[in-house]
Amino acid sequence: MSDPVLRAPDFDKPFLVTTDASEHGVGAVLMQEGPNQEFRPVVFLSKKLSISEKECYTIVYALEKLRPYVWGRHFHLQTDHAVLQWLHTAKGNNKKLIRWSLGLQIFISTYNTF
Repeated sequence: MSDPVLRAPDFDKPFLVTTDASEHGVGAVLMQEGPNQEFRPVVFLSKKLSISEKECYTIVYALEKLRPYVWGRHFHLQTDHAVLQWLHTAKGNNKKLIRWSLGLQIFISTYNTF
C-alpha cells in the first residue's frame, strides 16, 4: 500500500504555499514538511480564467495602481478586448466580475465612456 497523496495538516508546523499562473488559469498548493524533510501536499487549488476575467483583472489592477495619476482626471483606456462593454451590459451572476465592474465605476465619467 502506498502513502496517500495528500497529508493531513499539522497546525503546529509552518505551511508552504506555492502558486503559479498560466495563460489558462491559476493554481496553488498548500504543503508541509514531512518526517523525511520532504514537502507533501495538503491542498491543491486551481481556477480556470476566461479571457474576459483576465482582461478585466488587468484593467482593475492597472487602475488601482495608477489611481494617484488618473483619479478625477480625464484619461483614455486602451485595451484589446471588449470586456468593458460586456461588463457594462452584463446581467450574469459572476460575483467576481460584478465586483470588479462596480470597482471600475468610480473611474467612469462623462469623458470616460465604454
